Amino acid sequence: MLYLENLSKTFAPGTVNEKHALNGLSLHLEPGDFAAIVGSNGAGKSTLFGAIAGSFFTDSGRIVLDGQDITFEKEHRRSRQIGRLFQDPLRGTAPRMTIEENLALAYLRASGKGASFGRIGKAERALFREKLAGLGLGLEDRMSQPVGLLSGGQRQALTLLMATLVTPKLLLLDEHTAALDPATADKVLELTRRIVAENKITCLMITHNMQSALELGNRTLMMDSGRIVLDLKGEQRAGLSVEDLLRLFWENAGKQLDDDRILLSGE
Repeated sequence: MLYLENLSKTFAPGTVNEKHALNGLSLHLEPGDFAAIVGSNGAGKSTLFGAIAGSFFTDSGRIVLDGQDITFEKEHRRSRQIGRLFQDPLRGTAPRMTIEENLALAYLRASGKGASFGRIGKAERALFREKLAGLGLGLEDRMSQPVGLLSGGQRQALTLLMATLVTPKLLLLDEHTAALDPATADKVLELTRRIVAENKITCLMITHNMQSALELGNRTLMMDSGRIVLDLKGEQRAGLSVEDLLRLFWENAGKQLDDDRILLSGE
């Protein structure tokens, strides 16, 4: 499904701010894989997502999605096949537009029908209402309200729905619950788990919570210095504790994980 082959990216090369963000990173995801990624700040997690989504071109390597080489494909074209959520609930939606208008934009873009509201008919509106009802937040009765009136959790749930309204080939979740309070974060995570499972979506999720990285999906990846140092799945992953994960990171990265935010999340 997703093949990343020897991806490298250096920002500000030849300057005092030179940063080797990706260093020969390779990864293969099978269809339906749900992999959680953990790593310290600066490990290259968000840079990896930017490379996959087309926010910039890598210096070297190949990106193949569902048999199609998208290494040099423009970001707006990749967005028809790749859904993406960010940490900030304010990203991904237009606050002055209504819930229905936001869903319409997402639907038309992902379905390749162009951004014409005139093409949204009764069938599409019925689909939007049905999908909103599935969130269990009562948003199906607020379709004519501006998105800016929603809470952070409601907006993130709506963004998740927009990203999966037309099932993407790949879903990228960049710490999409980190800015939410614990109860709301749990709700959005449960929605994520259900939507990904029901639609059999191939998914990569960055998280700072090591316990979640072991419990969600079927694979746990750990990154350091722009490369994947751990890829755990199946029996190798089953039954692991946070302490086991820290030990394996030390054995494979040659150093201890020193990110307080991640370490505290595992307590």
